[in-house]
Amino acid sequence: MKANEVRIVGGEWRSRRIRFTPRADLRPTPDRVRETVFNWLGQDLTGFSCLDLFAGSGALGFEAASRGAKRVVMVERDREACAALERNREALGARQVELIRADALEFVRTDRGVYDVIFLDPPFSASCGPQLAAALAPRLAAGGWLYYESPKGAQKPPGWQVHRESRAGRVAFQLLKRKHDESHGDLSGDIRPDHARP
Repeated sequence: MKANEVRIVGGEWRSRRIRFTPRADLRPTPDRVRETVFNWLGQDLTGFSCLDLFAGSGALGFEAASRGAKRVVMVERDREACAALERNREALGARQVELIRADALEFVRTDRGVYDVIFLDPPFSASCGPQLAAALAPRLAAGGWLYYESPKGAQKPPGWQVHRESRAGRVAFQLLKRKHDESHGDLSGDIRPDHARP
């Protein structure tokens, strides 16, 4: 596999490759990590609405769309990255993916959407992760999940409960829920939000 492409791990587009323009702060979430995260989420995201902040290569957002998410909003401010995301969306026929070219902080300040899963994977050079996590709490649907990726050893966002966490190299990643939200139940059962259950 080329250095500037990643493979979709599961779902409708399993094994399809998405290509991106390399840049210094772009870290596509590796195959193994994505496989773990979507195992945590139950593999099938049918009926989910997802937000992919700092979309970058689009690996997380396209993976969610491949697994049945009904809506995936990708936010990315870099012009070349957005152009690559648009090319991948067209190649996959991913009509459920909405691309927004914007700064993530500004988007969160003005957005009023509600999401079942939010993917938060800021550049490691940024220090806005905990601040953004706090601001995203009102954007989660009841039973919703926040996926948070950060450098190993970084402070965990306050106000969140860790349900699953792991590490891969210098990356730590967690699946979080709001501390006051007890509607998720146990992860070994159906973690689908109420409105997304059949």
